[in-house]
Amino acid sequence: MNVKLNDTVVVITGKDAGKQGKVIATSPKNNTVTVEGVNLQSKAKKARKANEVSQIVKKEGAIDASNVMVVCAGCGKGVRVKHTVVEGKKVRVCAKCGAVLDKAYVSKKAAAEAAKEAPKKRTRKRAAKKEEATSQEDKAE
Repeated sequence: MNVKLNDTVVVITGKDAGKQGKVIATSPKNNTVTVEGVNLQSKAKKARKANEVSQIVKKEGAIDASNVMVVCAGCGKGVRVKHTVVEGKKVRVCAKCGAVLDKAYVSKKAAAEAAKEAPKKRTRKRAAKKEEATSQEDKAE
């Protein structure tokens, strides 16, 4: 199954064809996914206590994973998923443009780049003065 939790997907078949949404649950054993705002099912909820009100609750139902395609951030379209190894890590990649689809991998890579460009850590003035004083004493000896 090429679809993971929190992926943005587009539905390609069925009554909700063309709708986009975020994956809120996956079931690899049954090969199904639950997408936000897609396959809404109504259920009557009966009041169980005196102060509760009976109501009709709308809830997303599961759809087959083959009926959705992952939306590439670069292309903006539903694309097929290709797997490749990048820096020793197996990641999901867009078959059209080659952009990495794994958000966790992309955020780790971006965090590593930001850490390289980050300025030096500031030290407190008191700590800096103590270090200078100890270094001057060492020079005097």
